[in-house]
Amino acid sequence: MTGAADGSGFLAVDSGGSGLRAVVGTAGRGALARRSSGEPVRTGERGIDPGHFMARLVPLVRALTEESGPVRLEAAVVGAAGLASLGDALRAELPGALARELGVRRVALAADAVTAYVGALGSRPGAVIAGGTGLIAIGMDGTGWRRADGWGHLLGDCGGGAWIGRAGLEAALRAHDGREGGSARLLECAEEMFGPVRGLPAALYPRPDRPAVLASFAPSVAACADGDPVAAGILRAAAGHMAGSAAAVCPSGGEPPVAVTGGLFKLGAALLGPLDEALTERLPRARRVPAEGDPLDGSVRMAAELSTGTLSLPCDPAMLTVTARSGD
Repeated sequence: MTGAADGSGFLAVDSGGSGLRAVVGTAGRGALARRSSGEPVRTGERGIDPGHFMARLVPLVRALTEESGPVRLEAAVVGAAGLASLGDALRAELPGALARELGVRRVALAADAVTAYVGALGSRPGAVIAGGTGLIAIGMDGTGWRRADGWGHLLGDCGGGAWIGRAGLEAALRAHDGREGGSARLLECAEEMFGPVRGLPAALYPRPDRPAVLASFAPSVAACADGDPVAAGILRAAAGHMAGSAAAVCPSGGEPPVAVTGGLFKLGAALLGPLDEALTERLPRARRVPAEGDPLDGSVRMAAELSTGTLSLPCDPAMLTVTARSGD
């Protein structure tokens, strides 16, 4: 397949809590058009809802192909948050739906951790820490995938945005109560953001977006870290959790690259400094490298390779599956 020469191409999708992002392109010319939709795909009793996914995606793709010009979509890569644990219905129904609606013959469904990995490191063996509201580490040794954490804010995501924000609010409440381990600076920040902290439980507990609300306080923790030992200690603890997850998935031997990706790392040096120290301690032979791109970039890279038959990443029942329709 030559891509631009015959109008054949690919679709790359990133689906997460902030909605859908999609790219149409060709292997020869790369991305031709990109668009986004702010409504996230619903989850229900069956997990990620395939019908709602297609209802959100198809109008986006129609608009993309009008913008890009005639492109025959031969291959699609969908990176989806929650695929590993909530993706059974999507895996069962989406390849057929993409074939019927868009004519796509080859489909790869990937956990968003996989597309984050490929966006950051490509197909090199190594490890990636993906941090936002939550946190997951994923490693690849050329033959298989390993993941650590990513269990959600109630059971894990240790070191992620919600974890940091919750720890900061706990320190604020300790200061309010006069208990040890409190931070007057974090208390002041919490009341500036949320009002009197006595109202926090009633304001927070009923909300369906609790993780995002907790994570919204993480930048305040980072802002207080210079000069506040409690805030600095929270970020050191977060860095330790991240390094521990990376160590659990990083390939052994050699000098594997480790990259970080996601909005959490916009907190800057207050977090990245302790993280580099923790990685040096836990993974002395690894080397931290800059991420080459984000999860959508990973989907684009994978889709271009899938369209030319050169995708060589290891498949995994939960993390990455590839389906080819008849006639391939």
